Amino acid sequence: MALTPYPASEFPTTPTAIVTGAASPRGIGRATAHRLAEDGWAVAVVDLDQAASEGVAAEVAERHGVPALGLGVDISDESAVGDAVSRIEAELPQIVGLVNNAGVSSPVPFLEVTSEEWKRVIDVNVNGTFHVTRAVAPIMVKHSLGRIVNIASASAQRGGGVYGRAAYSGSKAALMGIAKTLARELGPYGITANTVSPGSIDTDIMGGRLTDERKEFLLKELPVGRVGTVDDVAGVINFLLGREGGYLTGVTYDVNGGSHIA
Repeated sequence: MALTPYPASEFPTTPTAIVTGAASPRGIGRATAHRLAEDGWAVAVVDLDQAASEGVAAEVAERHGVPALGLGVDISDESAVGDAVSRIEAELPQIVGLVNNAGVSSPVPFLEVTSEEWKRVIDVNVNGTFHVTRAVAPIMVKHSLGRIVNIASASAQRGGGVYGRAAYSGSKAALMGIAKTLARELGPYGITANTVSPGSIDTDIMGGRLTDERKEFLLKELPVGRVGTVDDVAGVINFLLGREGGYLTGVTYDVNGGSHIA
């Protein structure tokens, strides 16, 4: 039996976007929350740290005048995710956007990685993304409108060798495959799913490793002549979630300053 597509829905006046991993002071998630709020999105800030999540939400609401909610959630806990999404749906406007940004890194080479380390990374980066998306997707289906963006990494495309190795690169590659599958399966319900794959971005997840010497080395491989910023990534995410992004799905946007062609 063929699936009958749902009629396309109009964007609500104030759509809500859920951004996971959005409490880090210099992270992509936090920058994305602010960028979306600038365009009138209500924002749900989801991160492991409750106090930090509430702080970012308050900051977003005060600066941009939009509804915002901060929730401390371990996204590897399916039950906790379900409770959080239910609260977001009840307290904020219609959920339209989901940015699966939360993740943990791992610099451990494959021959040294333990089962515990592998599980730690997969539980957050892959299983956590599944839990959040699985909780949000039915809401998007109900409204015949949704925008999902998974945050992957250039490490997934080049097989590590930058800041993340086996577990991290494998988990981020999985997010690309998941996005393509979501694009195919959820497209008939008015939902798009894409991936943003950042390269060398000056964020907290680098753990202070982006020294002046490291920057100088990176610049030799970057045609744009500079290391990326969180705002570079947030701008692309904002576009993919927005009203103009409705005919883009199943694609990966490489935000890497041209490193793949260097």
